[in-house]
Amino acid sequence: MNSRLPLSAWPDDAGIVEDAAAAEAFVIDWRKRYRGRALAVAQPRSTEAVAALVRHCAQAGIPIVPQGGNTGLVGGGTPDDSGRALVLSLARMNRVRAIDTANDTLTAEAGCVLADLQRTAREAGRLFPLSLAAEGSCTIGGNLATNAGGVQVLRYGNARELCLGLEVVTAQGEIWHGLRGLRKDNTGYDLRDLFIGAEGTLGIITAATLKLFPLPAAQLTAFAAVPSVQAAVALLDLAKRRLAASLTAFELISEFCLSLVDCHFPQARRPLAAGSPYYVLLESSDAEGEAHAQALFEALMAEALEAGLVTDAAVAASIAQSRAFWALRENIPLAQAMEGRNIKHDIGVPISSIADYVEQTGAEIARAAPGVRMVVFGHLGDGNLHYNVSPAPGADEDAFMATEPLINRIVYDAVDRHHGSISAEHGLGQLKREENLHYKSPVEIALMRAIKQALDPQGLLNPGKVLPDPSPNAPR
Repeated sequence: MNSRLPLSAWPDDAGIVEDAAAAEAFVIDWRKRYRGRALAVAQPRSTEAVAALVRHCAQAGIPIVPQGGNTGLVGGGTPDDSGRALVLSLARMNRVRAIDTANDTLTAEAGCVLADLQRTAREAGRLFPLSLAAEGSCTIGGNLATNAGGVQVLRYGNARELCLGLEVVTAQGEIWHGLRGLRKDNTGYDLRDLFIGAEGTLGIITAATLKLFPLPAAQLTAFAAVPSVQAAVALLDLAKRRLAASLTAFELISEFCLSLVDCHFPQARRPLAAGSPYYVLLESSDAEGEAHAQALFEALMAEALEAGLVTDAAVAASIAQSRAFWALRENIPLAQAMEGRNIKHDIGVPISSIADYVEQTGAEIARAAPGVRMVVFGHLGDGNLHYNVSPAPGADEDAFMATEPLINRIVYDAVDRHHGSISAEHGLGQLKREENLHYKSPVEIALMRAIKQALDPQGLLNPGKVLPDPSPNAPR
């Protein structure tokens, strides 16, 4: 933080963080991979205050880095080290403005914590289904800015599908009042979709109108051992046919992932006694009641066992047991971090390609970097894997991290061959912005630059994120 800049230089309601030590938490990302410096950190409490700040910054030529819960994994909410940018935290804008159960919508400010919105919806007899490991600290503004996915995309879609309307402060400090709770609105360009997933580079999301759903009458969770990724894909197909729309989550977990959880969370208990190369965590939400859900689940598991797709399975007998199953999945990222440094990938490929992708890419990495360990888990139901790499036991971590460019190229080239995405749900931030240039066509990059130029001609909103640096000969 630049203490030389007087508080009087900022608008009165900017909410400037005066304590330098407190401001430090806003300039380092969750993974501690990126550390920057800020001209100042602001925590305004209203959309009007955000707009005033943006107008002030636009006039003074001050870059702005919007930030939600600061739980991102690609450095999208971290300033660079120039000390020129204002970090604009939306965390204090945390009011639920309205809930309309007849229209099944909830309107909330950007700083609302995701878990709090889930609870608010539940208390109103509704479900807000966006769910991810960071839900206790991530905010809905950040979820929308990164188009977050999570574990229930299979049934409900990602953040984009769960949002009906937005309130946005533009790069010029104007307020777009787009909080319409409409499911049909065919009156021109869908501006909402421009800002969702743009990581704060086109405008600053200050509030959103979100879709709600009926609470399920019954929810069942199962933990199943499968002999291969191919078997897991076949089980997914069977589950879709047998459970139809009631299938809400389908997560893949490798044995090595589970061993990391065993090591770093010894209080955790495996549901199955025997080991397996892979496991699947699946969940169904049934509108017809527990007996109906149980019957469908039992029939599915019996058929899967007979077909050899599943070698063993456990169905949660209580809410506590269901939470214990999910804790095994949700603790994998923490366990991997506790194990040491690692190379993360958040990839998406067609579900039909996943088994080949895992087998072929793993073999290629093993040849290029012998001894590394693959940490494979994620949202198989929607084709999104967290395809991470850990060093061999006892390996020099600095030497391992030096292989990151090589491993990234193997992983991302394979994604490209399978017509996939190098970032399924985490965004690009500053981690993947240059990588994206390898895999997006010149036409796509040019269109993205044109949109950025049109909406933020000064280039002050979250600079250095999403878009790769232009080549010397490229138009700016």
